[in-house]
Amino acid sequence: MRITYIYHSSFCIELEHSIFLLDYFKGDLPKFSKEKELYVLASHKHQDHFDHKIFQLALEYPKAQFILSNDIRMNEKYMERVGIPKVAWNKIQFVKRNETYQLTKELTLETLKSTDVGVAFIITTEEKCIYHAGDLNWWTWNGETKEEYESMTKAFQLEIARIENRHFDVAFLPLDPRQEDKFYLGMDYFMRHTRTDLAIPMHYWEQPGIIDRFLELPQSKEYRQCIIPMKNEGELYEF
Repeated sequence: MRITYIYHSSFCIELEHSIFLLDYFKGDLPKFSKEKELYVLASHKHQDHFDHKIFQLALEYPKAQFILSNDIRMNEKYMERVGIPKVAWNKIQFVKRNETYQLTKELTLETLKSTDVGVAFIITTEEKCIYHAGDLNWWTWNGETKEEYESMTKAFQLEIARIENRHFDVAFLPLDPRQEDKFYLGMDYFMRHTRTDLAIPMHYWEQPGIIDRFLELPQSKEYRQCIIPMKNEGELYEF
C-alpha cells in the first residue's frame, strides 16, 4: 500500500489493482496509473472536502469512478451548468449513511453517519481494510452546553460502537486544533475501541504540530507506535 498525503483530509491510496483518492479539493495530485481502477470519494459537501474539479479526472483517466455522499446534490442540469464533463456523469454514484455497497466482487464500501455532515468510509479490498472518517469525530468544544456535549458524545460513540473492536489496516482520523484541549478525544476513543494497525491524523488545518502534542499526551502511550505523522504535502508512506 502506497499512501500520499495531498492536503488537509485528502489522501491517495494506491494498491496493486486500484487507487483511491479521498476528499480532494486542493493540492498537487500524483500521476495515477491508467491501468488501475481509480475511485474518487467525497465524504460530504463542505468545501474543505469536496470540489467539482475532481470530475476533470474523468477526462484523463477512463477508469475513474466517483463515489459521493448523498448530501452532495447534483442533477444533470446542475452538472451542465457548473461544467462537469459529460463523460463523468454516468460514473457518479451517491451513497447513504450506514449502508453497505458491493461495488465489485473485490470491493466493498461501508458508510457510517458523520457527526457533522455526510459519511465516513470503510473500504475493504485487496485484503486490506481502510477507514476514512470524513468529519465523523467527537466534535466537543469549550463553552458548549451540557446538553450539546451529551448529544455529541452519544452520537459519536453510537457510530463507533458499530465498528467496535474491528480491525483496520489504516485509519485516517481528525485531529483538529480548533477543539483546544479536547482535540484528541475523538482519535483516542477510536484507537481504544478498534484494532487499528496504523492511524494517520488529518484535518489539522496546517498546524501539524498538533500531531506532536498528541504523541506527547499520556493518553496516546498505549498505541503511540501506531501513529504515522504525515505533515508535508506530497509526503509518501509505504507498507
